[in-house]
Amino acid sequence: MVKKEPGDARLNVARYQVDRLAKEAGEEVEPEVEKDTAGQSMMEARAQYVEIQIQQAIRRGDFDNLPGAGKPIEDLGTTYDPDWWIRKKIERENITGLGPPALTLRTENAQLDEKLDATGTEDGVRALLDDFNRRIVTARRQLQGGPPVVTPLRDVDTEVRLWRERRTERRMLAEQRREREAAELAAMTWRERRRARRSGA
Repeated sequence: MVKKEPGDARLNVARYQVDRLAKEAGEEVEPEVEKDTAGQSMMEARAQYVEIQIQQAIRRGDFDNLPGAGKPIEDLGTTYDPDWWIRKKIERENITGLGPPALTLRTENAQLDEKLDATGTEDGVRALLDDFNRRIVTARRQLQGGPPVVTPLRDVDTEVRLWRERRTERRMLAEQRREREAAELAAMTWRERRRARRSGA
């Protein structure tokens, strides 16, 4: 078939008549494939263009050192989780306080000792533990639905005793560090002491 020209009306009419006669005679009429100026179909031309762009990007090094290159795909062997995207976003952006209580309480339980150690008084530690235990009991009643809560309750008296022990240990370590620094400073000459003070300032 001859290529269609946009302004050639006589040729288009003749082509239409030939196609109509061929259909009436029962012959198969091949659909015309749109061609570009080099004789390629437009699909082939686009595929070739994309391939050229990819090869040029490879030569420029655009695909070098991509994150995850040479590493196994994460979570490849795990079961499908329909909420994988929200879980990944929460992990990536370290979002707290969102999600079902079963997950938020589990995360809070893992960080509770640090939160307790940052508290300065025993009353503050007891208040934090009471609030944590109360929220676990509320979540276990499943009033809001969601996955089951497996986070254990914390015994307040035991946690207070452990908090005191950790605080005492931190104080002892800080005292030992101060004594060691003082002994090192006393063993220095006055020039070394002056240099150490300047570098510490």
